[in-house]
Amino acid sequence: MGIHRFSFPTTIHFGPGARKLVADHLLSQGLRRPLLVTDRGIAALPLLPSFLSELSGLQVAVFSDITGNPLASQADRGAEAFRAHDADAVIGLGGGAALDVAKAVALLATHPGKALEYAWDHPQVRPMDREVAPWVALPTTAGTGSEVGRSSVVSDDETHIKKILFSPKLLAKVVFADPELTVDLPPALTAATGMDALTHNIESYLCPAYHPLCDGIAVEGVRIAARALPVAVRDGKNLAARGDMLMSSMMGAVAFQKDLGAVHSCAHALSTVADLHHGLANGVMIDHVMRFNLEAAAGKMAELGRVAGAPQEGSEEARAAAFIDWLVALKEQIGIPAKLGQIQGGRPVTQEDIPALVEVASRDSCHQTNPRPCTPADFEALFAAAL
Repeated sequence: MGIHRFSFPTTIHFGPGARKLVADHLLSQGLRRPLLVTDRGIAALPLLPSFLSELSGLQVAVFSDITGNPLASQADRGAEAFRAHDADAVIGLGGGAALDVAKAVALLATHPGKALEYAWDHPQVRPMDREVAPWVALPTTAGTGSEVGRSSVVSDDETHIKKILFSPKLLAKVVFADPELTVDLPPALTAATGMDALTHNIESYLCPAYHPLCDGIAVEGVRIAARALPVAVRDGKNLAARGDMLMSSMMGAVAFQKDLGAVHSCAHALSTVADLHHGLANGVMIDHVMRFNLEAAAGKMAELGRVAGAPQEGSEEARAAAFIDWLVALKEQIGIPAKLGQIQGGRPVTQEDIPALVEVASRDSCHQTNPRPCTPADFEALFAAAL
């Protein structure tokens, strides 16, 4: 059998109103001067002043200069804001971008240098050799699950390539998962972030590594999202569906400590080359990659089809194919484009992009744990099929 190491994440307060516990938690730890790290989108919403009004007893500064695919320089500026405020803690409020930057700010608060110097593939990578500043997470989207993750993903300002800072030290001390913080997410973003959560659960389950703990969580995460995502897109005020998607999102992020697959390598390439939203990129690519994976993972895909509610007639391969058909129908139901060429807004992805997409996807590490090996020629065929 060999020896396998399992570790599961942090304390989570889950449910409507959980955000109201933040001030008491920080004060109980002797923390009074938090830096609230959020993104430009949330900074413009009533949600921010409303949340700040619930942080009585704290002296809060706000850093909100964060974009959708966050840059390393934004993390560096966040750390400067932390020092300028003489802060003693970080509150991360937002989607994956804000929470990833919050982790990097907590790291740089106690470590020298710049964010990119801690990326695992940096030639002179600095050690994370002490505790980071205490930080707590409040997700406002149900997608990345960054609130329970051990990594921070920021893009190199020059190349736009995503860089990963990884350490269990980056885990939030406490997560306050409050579905009320997600009710104002518009339908298109609900759909895109929901497809991110669903993809995390699917890819981690299909990953061939041995981790039954993660497998159980991933299968249940798919079951929950399959029923809740269409409801959350159609009726954003439905707190039960919002809570289910928040749970599925966290489950996906817990599960993918096992690892991911080629959908994510494609999505990382699309974010790098075409600045495409990560969840939307996953959503567009997932059924195309699942068709590629069918011959290598039919049994597991049939099981995912069963929990998702796909038809259960015929052979294992037929039930796996029915799962792919279910994904295609789900995308249509929630407004995720079937193909890259159908994406509205932003710059279109074209045939001319394929060589650059193939190069970035091939270099990305996620596909190394795809159930079927993926060569540059395979990526070329996948992107061509998805155009």
